[in-house]
Amino acid sequence: MGNTEAMELVTGATGYVGGRLIERLVREGRPVRALARDPSRLADVEGIEAVGGDLVRDAGLDAALEGVETAYYLVHSMEPAAGANGDFGSRDRTGALNFARAASEAGVERIVYLGGIVPQEARLSTHLASRLEVERILLEAGPSSTALRGSIIIGAGSSSFRILVRLVERLRLLPFPAWRDHRTQPISERDAIEYLARTPSVPEAAGRSLDIAGPDVLSYGEMIERIADVMGVGRLPIRFGLSQTPTASAVVNQVCR
Repeated sequence: MGNTEAMELVTGATGYVGGRLIERLVREGRPVRALARDPSRLADVEGIEAVGGDLVRDAGLDAALEGVETAYYLVHSMEPAAGANGDFGSRDRTGALNFARAASEAGVERIVYLGGIVPQEARLSTHLASRLEVERILLEAGPSSTALRGSIIIGAGSSSFRILVRLVERLRLLPFPAWRDHRTQPISERDAIEYLARTPSVPEAAGRSLDIAGPDVLSYGEMIERIADVMGVGRLPIRFGLSQTPTASAVVNQVCR
């Protein structure tokens, strides 16, 4: 594993993946510093050092990164394309640039970033394009950094997975817009966390972007059907064409609030 006394920083520590990763690192006895805008929201895990900081405002980053060897970057904006503080792409870009600058100045050896799988042929969504921009910024900040590209994470706390479960729970007739046929390769929570935890100890991963995925390639429609089968409920899909996708998306947003 290398030097187990080296400090590791986890950003996005109050998030689903960040919280699970912290638990995993602590179980192995690895010193962990957790960064959050509001440290009081951090889960009470013995053995972590909680620090406050804001990537977009460039607040607290220098202190948070002091003495850090590996930094996990698990911060993503999930807001709509525009908001009171500007579009999410601009916020992600600003946060990544601030973090890259601070990490470089602190001498951080490796940044480990969790982004999204890039489709081979389909046009990139605005969110995925932003993920790739953040990936580029962070990899350029440190030659030994690694970007792990994952699809939907299957786990109780995964926001994407919970949306699919809520649809099955609350609707007898399921609205399937055009993206029902988009194929992806989901990964279990346990495997995703294990990839993150092990990456710093794998020299071959340095300076690379790597896909992490489970064994099954499924469409979103197939995933919903499997969830319904596992839950033992019958659900009738209603298939919308491309022009009705906004209508179906509005239904999904209302149901999953």
